[in-house]
Amino acid sequence: MMKEENNLKSSKSIFLIPIVYVVTIWLIYWIEIQFDFNFNKYGVFPRNFVGFRGVFLTHFIHSNVSHLFNNSVPLFVLLSSLFYFYRDVAYKVLLLGGFFTGLITWCIARESYHIGASGIVYLLFSFVFFSGIIKRHFRLVALSLIIIFLYGGMIWYVLPIKEGVSWEGHLSGFIVGLLFAIVFRNRGIVREEHQFIETEFDALFDEHGNFTPPEIKQEVGDEKVE
Repeated sequence: MMKEENNLKSSKSIFLIPIVYVVTIWLIYWIEIQFDFNFNKYGVFPRNFVGFRGVFLTHFIHSNVSHLFNNSVPLFVLLSSLFYFYRDVAYKVLLLGGFFTGLITWCIARESYHIGASGIVYLLFSFVFFSGIIKRHFRLVALSLIIIFLYGGMIWYVLPIKEGVSWEGHLSGFIVGLLFAIVFRNRGIVREEHQFIETEFDALFDEHGNFTPPEIKQEVGDEKVE
């Protein structure tokens, strides 16, 4: 229990990283609008050497305010959950997960520019949900249920059901999140097996379960009575 409390101990990074990430993507979009830039060309362009740079940059680029806002709220919530409940693997999930999400998108997506932090959103959604289920820890399972309640409708967008949406990026993040949940299943908060502690009552029984109370000895005069 003490180990678990240490894992859940508050840290500045719980909100620092989510705030920095969200502020950064809004700042990049503001620069794009303010100076009439178009950063879409820095997104993922599949199976193209120049387009490979998007593997690292796509998570910071958005097409419009609606796109940006729709990613900002779940990003903040899911990143905060990640850094609170999975602090020891949070940076690996975010950085390595972001890289592999972009890489898979680069490999499988349609020939078009793919931009937006939604790949990260699906990565975090998948990791937090499946990690709680796999670990069967009551707090993490509760978190998983909250996540599916808030963002369960996202699951449909890993399929090509809406024109102009990079479902390939969503699917890539979802797959990577599931794989990371499996890989890191023994890291962070882990359900502890019940430890049997012998009590005085247990000492009244032998190894076969037979009741064997201790013999009581009394002294009468100079003799011992059993």
